[in-house]
Amino acid sequence: MRKFIAGLVMGTALATAPMMAQAETPKNALVMAFAIDDIITLDPAQIFEFSGAEYAGNTYDRLIGFDNDDVSKIYGVVAESWDVSEDGKTFTFKIRDGIEFASGNDLTAEDAAFSLQRVILLDQSPAFILGQFGFTAENVKEKIYAKDDSTLVMEVDKPYAPSFVLYCLTAGVGAVVDKEEVLAHEVDGDLGHEWLKTNYAGSGPFKLNKWTAGESLSLTANEDYWDGAPAMKRVIIQSVKEAAAQQLLLEKGDIDIARNLEADQLAAISDNDDIKLLSKGKGALWYLGLSQKNEYLSNPKVREALKYLVDYKGISETILAGRSQIHQAFLPEGFLGAYNENPYSLDIEKAKALLAEAGYPDGFSVTMDTRNTTSIMAMAQSIQATWAQAGINLEIIPGDGKQTLTKYRARQHDIYIGRWGPDYQDPHTNASTFAWNPDNSADADAKPLAWRNSWDAGDLTAKTDAATLERDDAKRAAMYVDLQKEVLENGPFVIMFQETEIASMRGNVNNFVLGPSFDNNYYRYVTKD
Repeated sequence: MRKFIAGLVMGTALATAPMMAQAETPKNALVMAFAIDDIITLDPAQIFEFSGAEYAGNTYDRLIGFDNDDVSKIYGVVAESWDVSEDGKTFTFKIRDGIEFASGNDLTAEDAAFSLQRVILLDQSPAFILGQFGFTAENVKEKIYAKDDSTLVMEVDKPYAPSFVLYCLTAGVGAVVDKEEVLAHEVDGDLGHEWLKTNYAGSGPFKLNKWTAGESLSLTANEDYWDGAPAMKRVIIQSVKEAAAQQLLLEKGDIDIARNLEADQLAAISDNDDIKLLSKGKGALWYLGLSQKNEYLSNPKVREALKYLVDYKGISETILAGRSQIHQAFLPEGFLGAYNENPYSLDIEKAKALLAEAGYPDGFSVTMDTRNTTSIMAMAQSIQATWAQAGINLEIIPGDGKQTLTKYRARQHDIYIGRWGPDYQDPHTNASTFAWNPDNSADADAKPLAWRNSWDAGDLTAKTDAATLERDDAKRAAMYVDLQKEVLENGPFVIMFQETEIASMRGNVNNFVLGPSFDNNYYRYVTKD
């Protein structure tokens, strides 16, 4: 029997020379097949894709980290310790001595300040993670600064929950870059951005060797890493999109780990004694978004009925085949304040009764915009079949990711089947999209998921804002539980599953770590028998 190990799994950012038939991979190299075609940049101030986040998590040190097994445990990385002022608005970090960048330059508080300032000044996709604390291009150098070589000061605009601020610094925007090295490659005031998109200026356990966009990524070990050199001296990732091709490479021993096997491949290797699996629940959620502009879907009884018309167990066990767990609240398991009760299950008769109460005993017709990938289409077809049993005619409108997402963002859908991943580990990342909508008008500035589904969240918006200011973590967690219960009962979402990542590995690979998000997948602990 092949082993199935539920636990942490270490991520992957690799690359490589062409795959050649071989009995086994080198003992001191980690070789992976992984669909990394989503990487568009290597600059941590711009990275906002899953594979890119994994690369940054293995090559750059961040100010703060958290325990993958217990995310409530926040610890220092570049920041050895920190203090928060009595008014809750000034964070002072003591920078760890003895960290060197790959260039040989010492890492100081000035590098940390520059890195955070740079995120705001470049204003790329992830900049909002820091920007929500009141930082702007005009004030960031006054609000984030080095007091001396070992002291970083950050002044936020409100007395936020300390955990909120700290969790945001565990995200990619908290990566520390080598100021001297980056500015040596500055062109026309771009803060070295064009250069860093394809180069490296970090202090992490691995450093960039070579990236060929859409093809491969290779890393080499930082032998002088302050927290101990990795056992693997090279990490090689070949971008292989086809799951069947990944399976073949794994079975032949040409790779150590296959990262993207699907249900058919996982079933095929289930009796292979040379292969074992590691799994970890990720933060991504599968859900249905129900437009409140639709006369049927705006009825609360209809929304409740639809939650009883999903075959959660069947989809999870067959279509997603171990790559998900049933989860119906907007905070994934593992987050502060996550509500892990799942009150809904497939119940056709109960759904019929609710539809009759709503005034639709014979059902109605609606459409669902569906990305035309194998697993998403299969989920949509399962939902279509169970809804039909209650008299609901669901028309599936297939399209590519861009087509379906464009309609969804423009509020032109009836129903959208989607996957939502958190931007950082704090609960506000999901509360601010599922339970927050300050302006439901067509020309609103903020456009969270609640807005996309034309849902006026009412007093939940103020409650969401209040939760960011609660400094007692236990009280704050309770506030998020209440928010989730309200959205679960009244919101325009049918949240179905929390994603599980599975890494399929050769039996001699040990200590590969998968975390709750891709930037917490780590290679540095890997060993081979």
